[in-house]
Amino acid sequence: MGIVYLNGEYLPVADAKISVDDRGFLFSDGIYEVTPSYRGRLFGWERHLQRLLKGLCELRIDQDVAGLEEIHRRLLTENDLTDAETALVYLQITRGAAPRTHAFPREPVPPTVYAFAKAWRRPSPERWERGFEAVSVPDRRWARADIKTVSLLPNVLAQQASVDAGVDDALLVRDGMAVEGAHQNFFAVFGDTLVTHPASNVILHGITRGYVLEIARELGIPVEERAIVVESLAHATEAFFTGTTTEVRPTTRIDGEPLGSGEVGPVTRRLAEAFRARIEAAVTDAGVAAD
Repeated sequence: MGIVYLNGEYLPVADAKISVDDRGFLFSDGIYEVTPSYRGRLFGWERHLQRLLKGLCELRIDQDVAGLEEIHRRLLTENDLTDAETALVYLQITRGAAPRTHAFPREPVPPTVYAFAKAWRRPSPERWERGFEAVSVPDRRWARADIKTVSLLPNVLAQQASVDAGVDDALLVRDGMAVEGAHQNFFAVFGDTLVTHPASNVILHGITRGYVLEIARELGIPVEERAIVVESLAHATEAFFTGTTTEVRPTTRIDGEPLGSGEVGPVTRRLAEAFRARIEAAVTDAGVAAD
């Protein structure tokens, strides 16, 4: 993460400075987006952009998004990530710097736009095959989890709970329902049916989640978008989390108890393979178009 973007400039991360009056720092008054890159090709860019636009509208932040794609591509180049198998670009937009008051600034101020790129690694095939473990924790987030804001303290505390428990993920529980992870969406399989929480205000409408639902329907896997009662997970045969860097990650134990056989299930495996194939097709098509 050597070169970052800040308010129109590309500069070393050590030289990037943000005002202490920035409302993102003072109020978490901003949104963010994380877009994956595979061998230098952005994946799902239009979907990430649309979610970003929705967040800007919800928070009433006036920011022109023209040029954001080029910023993403240049950051990959500046940081020697165009050949990286897996990388990401993080983008954060806050309302900007203004005297501290809870209401929006009376006089318009320019938003703060910050972005960086870095590599990330998939788990090894052997590690993926063993499956991952989660611990359930109360969902203490606000009522608009569908907006990808930088206000992530409840998510941080939830993920730390998983670290303290010595497991991989945190499963957020609200009103007795398993809603999603600390930074991923959650799916369970009951019989042959794939189930995930509906795209309401209490979950983030994940980009990978959307791809997985599309792929499941293409494969003829029955899908239900409904609330998942936590106690019903005792009858689930499979479960997995999805996310930008999580992709499709199997969960074989929750709260110390095995799910189904305690091994990666066939539905999870089919979806993970099909999602990887979708990525490869998009990367190949993007490469041909670039050539």
